[in-house]
Amino acid sequence: MAAFAVLLASGCSNNQPRETVLAEAYVGPSALRLRQDLASPTADGAVLKHGERVEIIGRRRIFVRVRTARNERGWVLMRQLLSPRQMEDLNRLAERAAPMWSHGVATVYDPLNVHTEPNRQAPSFYQIQPGEHVDVVAQRVEPRGPYQNPALLPPPARPAPKRPRRDSEKLLLPMPPAPKPPADWLQLSRATPAELAERRPPKPVPVDTWALVRLPNRRAGWVLAKALRMEIPDEVAQYSEGHRITSYFSVGQVRSGDQIKHNWLWTTISPGDHPWDFDSFRYFVWNVRKRRYETAYVERKLRGYFPVRVHPVEVAVGGRKQTWPGFSVVVEEADGLRYRKTYAYQVYLVRLVSRTPWQPVNEEGEWVALAEPERTALSHAVQ
Repeated sequence: MAAFAVLLASGCSNNQPRETVLAEAYVGPSALRLRQDLASPTADGAVLKHGERVEIIGRRRIFVRVRTARNERGWVLMRQLLSPRQMEDLNRLAERAAPMWSHGVATVYDPLNVHTEPNRQAPSFYQIQPGEHVDVVAQRVEPRGPYQNPALLPPPARPAPKRPRRDSEKLLLPMPPAPKPPADWLQLSRATPAELAERRPPKPVPVDTWALVRLPNRRAGWVLAKALRMEIPDEVAQYSEGHRITSYFSVGQVRSGDQIKHNWLWTTISPGDHPWDFDSFRYFVWNVRKRRYETAYVERKLRGYFPVRVHPVEVAVGGRKQTWPGFSVVVEEADGLRYRKTYAYQVYLVRLVSRTPWQPVNEEGEWVALAEPERTALSHAVQ
């Protein structure tokens, strides 16, 4: 009897219907708790981490039932999951951002969501906390608009078309006559100059400035640039004059008493959303005698673009070549072309060393200098 009961139980278990996998997806938020039952007011199931793969085994309106690799089941909102294509794009974004030049370390005053794409409605997979540091590597202006989240599940099958009615079954009615136009239709179609002047142009599409940040966990994503606070000392940031600091670099050290002070290079942009990355750059030097920062060099009213780089520069001095500290910026000039302008400096002395054509090399909008034969050098002999 015992053996018969075991066989009967095993036979019943084998006959249980298997759950159909509708699709696969990945967890979007940094932490996601499952709901055991949709009737429950709060999530009380297992906690899943960002990037964890799940299988969708059911759907109810905006919720889907998922199964994890650990055979855990529960309900989540569909918008909290990423499609395989979204996860692949997010991994590719992290790979692209990994070697990119950092334009400064930033933090936030309030928790800030990191999005998979530069759109307010795009999925958020991370949240920067106050005091946490991220690297700013790129910037982009995007129009503000709705976000179409990729479908996780295939569209439902269309119902079979209904059989068309036969002519004998149709109730045929005569076509009513078309209404006649008004007698003064020609005058109504003409607009007077005053009426044309009153017509307002279409409203401009609102845009947002987004910053691509590299996170401490080696991931990368998009945040609203205006919500970031660049971690440059306040004694330098006070000279921003209401403009937003888009990048900053330490370009030297000076001993002032028992303290070490840094000389700084920064770029700023005027209030608003602009298609360029900065419109001014400034080089600060610490004055040991006056114990304050002073401007050694500044340029304004520019259309500047990333990357801004700090690197050594060769300079001709008295007929000999010397290596000076320097930096380079990409600027769009009056001819509509972009050039990388390289500067060399010695404390308060700043010189323009070269001017190199700059052009895009791929569809992502990355820019590089042209080949050496096409370079236009502006060497200076420094006395």
